[in-house]
Amino acid sequence: MDFRLSDEQELIRQTAARIAREVVAPRAAQLDETGEYPEDIYQVFKETGLLGLNFPEEYGGSGAGTLGLGLAVEEIAKVENACALMLLLTKLSTSAIMYAGTEEQKRKYGEGTATGAIRGAFALTEPGAGSDSANIQTRAVQDGDHYRITGTKQWISGGTVADFFLVATKTRPEAGSKGFTVFIVDRDTPGFRVGKTDRKMGVHGVPTCELIFDEARVPASQIVGKVHEGFKVIMWNLNSVRPIVAARGLGTAEGAIQYAVDYARQRQTFGKPIIEHQMIQQMIADVAMRIEASRWLTYHACQIVDEGHATREYAHYLSMAKAFASETAVEAADKALQMLGGNGYMMDHPTERFYRDARQLMIVEGSSQIQRLLIARAVADDLLNWR
Repeated sequence: MDFRLSDEQELIRQTAARIAREVVAPRAAQLDETGEYPEDIYQVFKETGLLGLNFPEEYGGSGAGTLGLGLAVEEIAKVENACALMLLLTKLSTSAIMYAGTEEQKRKYGEGTATGAIRGAFALTEPGAGSDSANIQTRAVQDGDHYRITGTKQWISGGTVADFFLVATKTRPEAGSKGFTVFIVDRDTPGFRVGKTDRKMGVHGVPTCELIFDEARVPASQIVGKVHEGFKVIMWNLNSVRPIVAARGLGTAEGAIQYAVDYARQRQTFGKPIIEHQMIQQMIADVAMRIEASRWLTYHACQIVDEGHATREYAHYLSMAKAFASETAVEAADKALQMLGGNGYMMDHPTERFYRDARQLMIVEGSSQIQRLLIARAVADDLLNWR
């Protein structure tokens, strides 16, 4: 398998790296401190085409696919994780639409997102349903050619600035996973409102919030896919975005350990730079191996999605990338902080921010425990080519 980048992919990587260095990095500490949504950085992403990487050209994008988006996310995450999440949200809010939506939905919401005209968010998690997504309680009841949606979603990334929401509901509650229906809900829908904004440990630049549906009246034309068959749509959405979460983890790990290595070259103890001490070298080597393994898992997972295989038969590879790369980010941030010692614990250095931001990745879009469950089931079902 050859993961050498094409000229187009290398250009994407270089463009994202330049934006990360020149635009994002100078604002990173401020965004973390204030929790401000970086509208100026969003506009740069829009002007440079990074928002449209994952979309086909006929829908306003560049056709660079999941791998192209993953490369950009990786570079941005090296310096700031919330801005990498801004790019991820372009896929999280639209992947199901591009997979199962109508042509009109693809034009309005897919092309709108690709060009930066509108922003979206994905609304699945509820107070009583996170990993157990089949247990969601948000109901959609038919009312003529409309549906009335009632329920509460929580921890919705980008919800405070989103123009539309991809919302998972139950239209046949007694049917479990066979009673799901997915709707696109516009922000100005009567009966819908954005609730409280959350106080988070990290990734402050993209707020998460509560969404409240009080008999929100949504046209049946806003259904994505078919009535009662939305669980497959939701799983496609989650599966297809997991490689991009992995890319956030990969970039976070690279950024954290690179900062620590640069520090270790300058910091001296016992008469020599600490990078020459064997214990420091062991930490660097351990993280370096995990980073390179994460890179192959992540790029492979991106390729699988780009080939149209975000289905159960391939989902374990997507889970492997997401779990391993996100856990690598946490380990890299932990080792980087340890290498800096007391300085690493101080807000004068970005290591404590890397540490806080990385920890989110093991939870979002399916926890590490859920990923392991999916991987183990795949092994039990002989879906890996081991025999």
